[in-house]
Amino acid sequence: MTLHVIVEADGGSRGNPGPAGFGAVVKEAATGEILLERWDSAGITTNNVAEYSGLIAGLRAAAELNATRVDVRMDSKLVVEQMSGRWQIKNAGLRPLAAEAATLVSKFAEVTFDWIPRERNKDADALANRAMDEAAGKTPKTPQPVAAVPAADTTPKSWAPPALENATRIALVRHGSTPFTSQGRYSGRGDVPLTDEGEAQAMAAAGRVAGIYRDVAAVLSSPLSRCVRTAELIAAEVGGVPVTVMEDLIECDFGLWEGRTFAEVQEQWPAEMQAWLGSTSVAPPGGESFQAVAKRVRGAMATVLSAYPGKAIVIVSHVSPIKLILRDALAAGDAFLHRLFLDAAGVSTMDVWPDGNIAVRTVNETAHLR
Repeated sequence: MTLHVIVEADGGSRGNPGPAGFGAVVKEAATGEILLERWDSAGITTNNVAEYSGLIAGLRAAAELNATRVDVRMDSKLVVEQMSGRWQIKNAGLRPLAAEAATLVSKFAEVTFDWIPRERNKDADALANRAMDEAAGKTPKTPQPVAAVPAADTTPKSWAPPALENATRIALVRHGSTPFTSQGRYSGRGDVPLTDEGEAQAMAAAGRVAGIYRDVAAVLSSPLSRCVRTAELIAAEVGGVPVTVMEDLIECDFGLWEGRTFAEVQEQWPAEMQAWLGSTSVAPPGGESFQAVAKRVRGAMATVLSAYPGKAIVIVSHVSPIKLILRDALAAGDAFLHRLFLDAAGVSTMDVWPDGNIAVRTVNETAHLR
């Protein structure tokens, strides 16, 4: 089936750089009917970064609809000319975004880019401004809509989720305890092994997962040994499925804060800590921002959902990736990341349907650890 869509995308920054947001609208080319909308905060950044973020969101939304032909329309001359190959990308900060957009473009049979005046891009512009208003607390946070039902399908949506057999069922498991866990130290890329207590916690989590799902198709893990070992114990309990390592499930890189406690970081880097707590675009010194982690984790989730539709899977990862997955699933704000606590070997579960519907069933189950 050929689906021809129009993607209208925009982004803006109140300050350039300043608080930024982006928006994207996917419309059926033949009728102009809005099929999908996307908007979100882009943190503290520039107009151009926000515009590229809008483009990426629009292309992802078109891919969710299984579109084959995409006509991109934006009022950003820079983005349109760069993506069309007519202008060089001189700003190094835009190159990764352009590369991500190009990767998404390659998945469609045909993509065109056209510049339109701002007054013809009002739908995407309104969403970008809504995202900035929501981030600033001027309007209530609005849940992202799911894909619209195609015109030929008149089945009404209801609050009840569709049949469970159509959903990809996901258990998110944090690894068991390590020496850093009990000491409250930042544990990012350092390969700290499980303690004996951590092994016992992982086995308890394995029993819990086996009690939830009887037909686990895959156990996916961060490459770090504390996750791989946890995943191996779970895999053995749920029927001996192999453990598949996914690099993008690795923990945030905490840079110079690795191995230090919150109090130690607060004492030595007070300004940097305040900035990090205030914005997901800020990285620890020498480390990785939560925005960067979110980008790769979203890519990993897209891969998982494509590879295991309608299956039960287990993802074993770390605090930051799991929090970001749950934040997106719950359409929560960034403050969620610093307010949610995830125990070692805690289990969270969610279901994702092909049309984008999500049901988060549990968050940080720990009864199996008592």
